[in-house]
Amino acid sequence: MSDTVPTPAIHATGLRKQFRQGDGTPVVAVDDVDLTIRPGEIVAFLGPNGAGKTTTVDMLLGLTRPDAGTVEVYGMEPGAAVRAGRVSAVMQTGGLLNDFTVEETVRAIAALHGRADRVETVLERARLTGIARRRVEACSGGEQQRLKFALALVPDPDLVILDEPTTGMDVATRQEFWQAMRADAALGRTIVFATHYLAEADEFAERTVLMNRGRIVHDAATSDVRAAYGGRTVTFRPPAGVVASGGIDSAWLARVREALEPLGVTDLEVSAASLEAAFLALTAESPQAPELVGVAR
Repeated sequence: MSDTVPTPAIHATGLRKQFRQGDGTPVVAVDDVDLTIRPGEIVAFLGPNGAGKTTTVDMLLGLTRPDAGTVEVYGMEPGAAVRAGRVSAVMQTGGLLNDFTVEETVRAIAALHGRADRVETVLERARLTGIARRRVEACSGGEQQRLKFALALVPDPDLVILDEPTTGMDVATRQEFWQAMRADAALGRTIVFATHYLAEADEFAERTVLMNRGRIVHDAATSDVRAAYGGRTVTFRPPAGVVASGGIDSAWLARVREALEPLGVTDLEVSAASLEAAFLALTAESPQAPELVGVAR
């Protein structure tokens, strides 16, 4: 058996990027970021607006050069990895030719990559076969995002990077998009996506990287992030005699925290930890793990 460690899909060390505002004031968008993503991982980037997610993605794709630090994609310079067809992206913005049909758009990009054999495959994967003859200008925002996804799949990349891929989609279209993404992830591709939709990260990502003010504040399995910072909500039915007109006796609630079972608590229900709570805790000015909360009903 070989002990060779596979080349990381992404390996970044000490990434830093600074911009200047209109008045010349410097703003650090990404501050000393270290990141390694293994082949086949599904990773979500979360963070509030201005956290540095998009700038980090731009550096991973070679669209922006870091002021300091290094980044490699499958052991290559990012731009070289893109040119080799090993990495593709679905960005928030980017032009599509309105006069082309969906199929013509895919065929044009496939011709550039020398992959005419991929046209029908990516149309089906992105659920665009039924609208292949529709002009781009007649497509909804969600359909255009799915078209961008199809274009990203044309070179059959090892890594797909998505920057806020479902922005502007309605709920149904967003669900369809992620169904297509799940099918593609099942093929073993590495998927990295930046999003502000916490439910998407919670449902789809195996690993969550939380960014705030240009730094990574937590990087772990999504379930571990929820467990460590998301808290728990306990719902229970108290025994008779402790409920008064003013509500539950507070002294009794204090005792509940110490020992639930000896007090005869029934109908105990513990909800799953919340990724939203973890997000808020980790991006607060002074993050603190939330308490265990008891709610009587």
